Amino acid sequence: MDLGPLEYVYSPSSDVAADVRWFETVLAAEVRFAIDDGGVRVAMLRLGTDGPPMLLTDHLPDARPVFLYRVAVLQAAVASLREHGFQAERTIELPMGPVTTFAAPGGLRLGLVQITRAFVVEGFVGRRDF
Repeated sequence: MDLGPLEYVYSPSSDVAADVRWFETVLAAEVRFAIDDGGVRVAMLRLGTDGPPMLLTDHLPDARPVFLYRVAVLQAAVASLREHGFQAERTIELPMGPVTTFAAPGGLRLGLVQITRAFVVEGFVGRRDF
């Protein structure tokens, strides 16, 4: 199975607004958006000149980040990983498309994302709810 690029680092935060302010003021992060919708906060930050953006959120089930890798066809990628012993944690819909997460033996969380709605994410750029 071929993994595409690391698209996002999806990271938990117990206080997304405070973390956004800290990253913005201390590390000069570019805040692409900061959304508060239905009691869930999500912010996209760009740090440095290369690499994937970071998504901070308060709705992940624990303190582990999820490294989201792009795949062409999610179902095929999930089937391939299952053949190698990975068991899916869950499949969810994010604004950019469907994601299936897996845990490595040591607890590292990986996610596979099929980008089907990049335009939706780009539509959030500039929105600052907090």
